[in-house]
Amino acid sequence: MPITLIIFLLAVPGFVIVGVYLERKVSAFIQDRMGPMEVGKWGLLQLFADLLKLLQKEDIVPKAADRRLFLIAPIVIFVSVFAGFAVVPLAPALAGSGAAVGVFFLMTIISVDVIGLLMAGWGSNNKFALYGAMRAVSQIISYEVPLGLSILCVVMLTQTLDLQVISFQQGIFSPDTIYLFGMKRLGIDVTSVGGFLSWNIVRNPFLLLAYIVFFIASLAECNRAPFDLPEGESELVAGFHTEYSGMRFALFMLSEYGMMLLVSLLGAILFLGSWNTPFPNIGPVRLADWTSGEPGTWLGYLTGAFWLLFKALSGVLVQMWVRWTLPRLRVDQLMYLGWKVLTPVGLVLFFISGVWRLIGI
Repeated sequence: MPITLIIFLLAVPGFVIVGVYLERKVSAFIQDRMGPMEVGKWGLLQLFADLLKLLQKEDIVPKAADRRLFLIAPIVIFVSVFAGFAVVPLAPALAGSGAAVGVFFLMTIISVDVIGLLMAGWGSNNKFALYGAMRAVSQIISYEVPLGLSILCVVMLTQTLDLQVISFQQGIFSPDTIYLFGMKRLGIDVTSVGGFLSWNIVRNPFLLLAYIVFFIASLAECNRAPFDLPEGESELVAGFHTEYSGMRFALFMLSEYGMMLLVSLLGAILFLGSWNTPFPNIGPVRLADWTSGEPGTWLGYLTGAFWLLFKALSGVLVQMWVRWTLPRLRVDQLMYLGWKVLTPVGLVLFFISGVWRLIGI
């Protein structure tokens, strides 16, 4: 739908503005300091000052760089990240492209950013940029395996690649179709339940472990700490974007925060009930009816978008918390975690998902 394109065109830059400011304040709080305070009240205008500075900076291309690769790389990365939002459902009747293979498309298109990272590192003709690009490629390819396995667990259980269908399956449902902790027909005397009881991580408890695998792998996909080796300032100056300045450097930052939001949205849709309200309809209060609107109405759009963004932004906040809490891993530790810990766990969860679906628990 064209409206979703307009929403994300405004939402992604808006999220970058809020996200950068929030991350500075979160890091300051964790480190017991104030953060930005000089530009505007509480430092609210600091990011606008930084953006104005980046727009005014000269776009420098190193003399020995491969000019074509150097200039195109930030655009390739940004486009690949932004294209992933095309299949994200915002509300019951607001589903973006509505592609029946949304999960497959999303996993495919965001993998293209690896090409952009390699283009940036190679095209810069800088040893630090090349080291950072090679680290990014090896890291992202390694962690896409457990990330894909955790997503396949959900796909196998839901039997669909459509993100909107997965969202509907975690909404209000009949007692005859309740699958809570593997028990059928719990006998709850209500016409509908919904809420957090219908989230995938509750209906299939082992998916909670799959979500943990997904979250860790998504940190590596976003090059976020403790997996920020491609940008290791203490080792590589700034990694693959060492030679970039001005607006092209801003595109890298925009892509990073856009990827953070995208993987958080995907995690919320697959595991945390998507745009459905977390309040169940148990007892006379029936909070789910009060906190969600009818599909196709303005209230339905607003409440659906609110709950989805609330869950996604909660995930982003945890990503920021992790960045300023955990130290950076070594390269060998990163590869060990990806190939010898997360991938075997993902394979076991994938096997459990198949058995769970086969026996119809």
